[in-house]
Amino acid sequence: MPPILKKTLRSRWFITSLHAGLWLLLYLAVANLGGKAPDSWDADAVTAPPQSLVPVAGLQRLYSSGTQPRSLIGTNTVDPFLTRYFVPPAPPAPPPPPTTRKIEVTYQGFYQTGDGPKQTIFRLGEALLVAPVGARIATNLFIAEVTMQAMTLTNLAAQTNILPLNAKKELVVPTQ
Repeated sequence: MPPILKKTLRSRWFITSLHAGLWLLLYLAVANLGGKAPDSWDADAVTAPPQSLVPVAGLQRLYSSGTQPRSLIGTNTVDPFLTRYFVPPAPPAPPPPPTTRKIEVTYQGFYQTGDGPKQTIFRLGEALLVAPVGARIATNLFIAEVTMQAMTLTNLAAQTNILPLNAKKELVVPTQ
């Protein structure tokens, strides 16, 4: 910087005049703060008003189902927006039907007439039944032997059940 410019910037009269000028600008800005907005007016149209931007009469023809293009992609293809996240899991398979059932048998005695076969008296559930020795009382369950104290039941697999007199016993038999 030249020495004359340095001397001017450091002089007292320059700083004072600069300071006074800035105060004057501030005062003028604040005094005319309420000023007046410039006048504005609507321009007169030189041409006719424009027509409607949307031709409403043609919309029905534009969106009719006959004008839509056919899909080139098969309908059973995987959709990129399809998710299986929200699909509930398949319901569980129903349980298989039971293969066995329980019956209640109560031995109540036997009788024999003359030389005839022994007839066994027993309760099957709530029903009172009379059957000869060797008869079938349930699926795969036969009367094998009767005595004064017990009745012996057997099945085709040679499994035996002994029922004491007047004692209710629960047996498991196949459901066929």
